[in-house]
Amino acid sequence: MKSRHQRLWGIGLGLLLLCGALFFVLNAFQSNLVFFFTPSQVVAGEAPQSGAFRVGGLVKPGSIERNGMAVAFVVTDTQREVPVRYVGLLPDLFKEGKGVVAQGRLEGGQLFVASEVLAKHDENYMPPEAQHALDQAAKARTGAAVLR
Repeated sequence: MKSRHQRLWGIGLGLLLLCGALFFVLNAFQSNLVFFFTPSQVVAGEAPQSGAFRVGGLVKPGSIERNGMAVAFVVTDTQREVPVRYVGLLPDLFKEGKGVVAQGRLEGGQLFVASEVLAKHDENYMPPEAQHALDQAAKARTGAAVLR
């Protein structure tokens, strides 16, 4: 075989290997991708019914129920609410009326079963997605009050 043909075969094989590696990297990235949804979006059916995702907002006051390591609570964006069940240790800063982001899956289309719960870590911080959701809910409330 001529050296020119050998070079073309080498380039073709290199491109094929590069495409294969890129496929595996993108596939791994997509399988680990977790999207954020507000309680209003979850209730509206915009969240995946079978895959993992994050839901965030405020822990509804008076909604925390503990049973050993199992905890049930409600996440709200002040418009809609999503019941959450979690088994495990909660962050020390997890409290009623404070910001929270839970990662997990919907069970039965209504109950969110969390595999991880994250709480805000100081008085000034809230996850950007949760803050945006609360701001949008406040705008919707003020808009509805003006229309009345």
